[in-house]
Amino acid sequence: MGRVTERRKVIRIRDGAVSSRPDTLVAEEPLEIRLNGKPIAVTMRTPGDDFALAAGFLVSEGVLGSAADLVNIVYCAGATADGSNTYNVVDVTTAPGVRLPDFTLERNVYTTSSCGLCGKASLDAVRTTARWPIADTPQLRVDPGLLARLPDRLRAAQRVFDRTGGLHAAALFGEDGELLDIREDVGRHNAVDKLIGRALQNGQLPLSRAILLVSGRASFELAQKAVMAGIPVLAAVSAPSSLAVDLAAETGLTLVGFLRGSSMNVYAGHERVLVEAAARS
Repeated sequence: MGRVTERRKVIRIRDGAVSSRPDTLVAEEPLEIRLNGKPIAVTMRTPGDDFALAAGFLVSEGVLGSAADLVNIVYCAGATADGSNTYNVVDVTTAPGVRLPDFTLERNVYTTSSCGLCGKASLDAVRTTARWPIADTPQLRVDPGLLARLPDRLRAAQRVFDRTGGLHAAALFGEDGELLDIREDVGRHNAVDKLIGRALQNGQLPLSRAILLVSGRASFELAQKAVMAGIPVLAAVSAPSSLAVDLAAETGLTLVGFLRGSSMNVYAGHERVLVEAAARS
């Protein structure tokens, strides 16, 4: 399988002094995802958790909703001219009767490590495809003080970032702030797919009592993935996009941005945030 990190020689310049040294870089390789033998997507990712990444991607696409929908995921042999396996192609086989959405079958998707599913379908497509309406889980309430502590917990758990400085991270926390799972990847949407895919494989969907925290901005794609996995709260250390806010408002997702220290902006779903607690502190 591919490596998570690779070594490259660099010329280092510090205060006028020049030296040569090896540097550790995060690996980036393409992963082709096939659905029942048909190629449907290529994403640039950090190798590792590839089966979870493929499963999570298909949750986001509305194909998978439970472990029972999934028969197996395998690496495809003979992916190169000499017949060797690059571990860069996976094939997902679904159970008989699993409905395949038209918007998945009608397109081949190329996703980059930065932008996710660029030009994806409208807000209506996500709202009508979601299996677990987020608006039906208003009982989850989160304290702003708890949210404020999560970025430090996320950062402390980023093992590969410490070696490379070049990875995004996504983590699932319980409503009590317990770290449930964390994944790193060169693409922020891949990190989220890996989290969701592992939850599907473990029979944990929907994640209706979980908080999703991402290390960068909150794009439409990340809000979409949260909604499709039944996650009621998405928090980001940076800014959300306007479309992410629109989607959150449409679906009832609580969207928090600029989560830094004790400061944060709640862009949608404010009813889940205990603002009274913040006012008293």
